[in-house]
Amino acid sequence: MNINAEPSTPSDITPHSAALAELVRYCVIGVSGATLDAVLFYLLTRVGVHYQIANLISVSCGIVNNFFLNAFFNFKTKNRLFFRFCSFYLIGMLGCGISALLLWLFIEKWGLPTFASKLAIIFIVTAVQFTLNKMFTFARRENRAEP
Repeated sequence: MNINAEPSTPSDITPHSAALAELVRYCVIGVSGATLDAVLFYLLTRVGVHYQIANLISVSCGIVNNFFLNAFFNFKTKNRLFFRFCSFYLIGMLGCGISALLLWLFIEKWGLPTFASKLAIIFIVTAVQFTLNKMFTFARRENRAEP
């Protein structure tokens, strides 16, 4: 390691390090959405909303939060927002379906605590959603100019 080397400039950033930075930002944004999801789920179930209805509402709020933060601050994408939102939301709803199925399994079949189940499931669903959103929603098209 050369300690006398000049600090790296933006032109020195490799595609690999840019992708890593994108992943880190995605995870930070994901934490904000997961936190919103978990807090809303907790509050809704505490006031008597059925856990499946609470899950649908809380997941939807987390999806909307994450889309706008990712679009504007992470992937810095302003084109085709409606298409991207629809893609992101559909992937989010797929995640919601996975979440609902796993909640039923964890709570009804295995007797695990509701909130602990929700927290565990958030990590599983986040991994699936990141992969799909990176591949489809925020994919850069080489043949199109991206802003």
